[in-house]
Amino acid sequence: MTFLIGLTGSIGMGKSTTAQLFAAEGCAVWDADAAVHRLYAPGGAAVAAFAAAFPDAIQDGAVSRTRLKAIISRDPDALARIERIVHPLVAQDRAEFVHNQGTQGTKCTPILVLDIPLLFETGADRGMDATVVVSAPPEVQRARVLERGTMTEAQFETIVQKQMPDTEKRARADYVIETDTLESARQQVQAVLADIRRKTPHA
Repeated sequence: MTFLIGLTGSIGMGKSTTAQLFAAEGCAVWDADAAVHRLYAPGGAAVAAFAAAFPDAIQDGAVSRTRLKAIISRDPDALARIERIVHPLVAQDRAEFVHNQGTQGTKCTPILVLDIPLLFETGADRGMDATVVVSAPPEVQRARVLERGTMTEAQFETIVQKQMPDTEKRARADYVIETDTLESARQQVQAVLADIRRKTPHA
């Protein structure tokens, strides 16, 4: 048996760092973004499907995210077609991860953390035993993203508008972790795991 934590949070909220904190506490972590990278890489499960549907997206035997963005900018309807290819493959990758972790013969119930940016948007939360939302004040979120230097303020605003509001995610979550400081986030992760183990036999 396994206990599945669905971990999510909007851009700049500290989700990747929080996932690392769960890993440091002994939880196996599955990362949706990493899964997409595997699917897009040469030999990845998504390459053949994209070669058929979007041949211009293939570069050096892999799916090019840069080319996909260009395709989407030219054809807004392409995004839905891309999602119809990617989402089932990502779900399959996640299911295989959960299955493999659950067959390792441990006496304790393994607590698995599934890092899913669109956890609520895709309905993946329905398959979780608990959901955790990572959050931070809007000004902290904005500062973190812009400090990376990878996008403009306008691009950041566009992404935020497309994502489910943080307030709604917090309302739907079983646990909320505030990423104000690293040590505070670590203590909150430990508290979440302690609560789950208290409620779950053999966890």
